[in-house]
Amino acid sequence: MGLSDVHAHLTDPRLAAQEAAVLARAAEAGVTTIISNGLGPADNQRVAALAARSTLVRPAFGLYPVTAVLPEMLAMGVEYHAQDEPIPAEEAIAWLADNLDGCFAVGEIGLDHYWVPEALWARQETIFRALVKLAMDADKAIIIHTRKAERRALEILTELGATRVNWHCYSSKVKLGRRIAQAGHYLSIPANARKADNFRRLLEILPRDRILLETDCPYLSPVSGQLNEPANVAGTAAFAAELWECSPTSVADQVTENFTRLFGAEP
Repeated sequence: MGLSDVHAHLTDPRLAAQEAAVLARAAEAGVTTIISNGLGPADNQRVAALAARSTLVRPAFGLYPVTAVLPEMLAMGVEYHAQDEPIPAEEAIAWLADNLDGCFAVGEIGLDHYWVPEALWARQETIFRALVKLAMDADKAIIIHTRKAERRALEILTELGATRVNWHCYSSKVKLGRRIAQAGHYLSIPANARKADNFRRLLEILPRDRILLETDCPYLSPVSGQLNEPANVAGTAAFAAELWECSPTSVADQVTENFTRLFGAEP
């Protein structure tokens, strides 16, 4: 039994360039499972290859909500940098449908009203619904990305009856976070919680049986100017132990129980 990072981007070129060292540091920190989240078909394939190389890594196949409508955004003249060439969402959904057996979870998927123009919100919702239904039909847990669209994402997930859901890096209102937990969903807390008041507050007020740990690496490092990596979930577990007034082992036991309940497998 060990720690888990339920949302990482190990295929980001900055981490991929030091893959062996990053994974070794994670193992040394007590991390036994890292879910590496894909952003689209090309990245999903990189995630699958990484998982095949490392027993620490479990693959999540997804379609990042900005990537989902990127062809339309570019056609509108909106500038956005992406790692891979944009493809129509229908092709990405078809790829996922054909490869669901190869993933541990579906994610990241969701809604993003920060980067995506309002004219494309309806299109983004249609894609999101299709991906949620795919995951539910395959009995896969879902890892959600939302930005400035948390309430609407919850409405859609509730309407569709999705319950095996983790909200990665939730950064909206605490009251809505409570509603998400009451819906039976989970919320994963990133590694910068010690210096980010909103994440610290979630650790304090959310039911402990709804909390998971993540890094969103290489982003959201606990140390400004450094790349984040999975080993840093150990620091979040230590911080949670301080807030909960318990041992880091108790925190690890709790998040392990939560992980197993959501994903149907031990980390």
